[in-house]
Amino acid sequence: MGTVRVARTKRRPTKTTGTLPPEGSHAALDGSHPLPVRQWPITLVLALAGLGIAITWFGDFKYGLLLVGGSLLLAAVLRLTVPEVGMLAVRSRFTDVGVLAFLGGVIVLLTLVAQPDPWLHLSVLDRIGDLVGRPRN
Repeated sequence: MGTVRVARTKRRPTKTTGTLPPEGSHAALDGSHPLPVRQWPITLVLALAGLGIAITWFGDFKYGLLLVGGSLLLAAVLRLTVPEVGMLAVRSRFTDVGVLAFLGGVIVLLTLVAQPDPWLHLSVLDRIGDLVGRPRN
């Protein structure tokens, strides 16, 4: 019998049948290792973030939140530098690095300026009441 030829068109399909995984989404190590070891980038990031949340809950919130923000910054660096990061890859490399770096940077910055006794003094924050329309006393 002859083979059946399927016509290929440039039209978009009417029904989505699947999506491609993001670049770099293969496991960092081969299948001979247990799952947490194969997925070491996300395991490391989640462990550091979990430790940061525990420190925030039970200890000094600034140190804990710095660790949470630092874990997101570490995730951005891993996504940028490691070729295969497994479940740490969600979207394109550019999007993942941008979102992780932005969120980690914001958490670190907000932690540094948090009251009481901020570790970083920004003059614009001293006048925040003026910026939102509150008069000084």
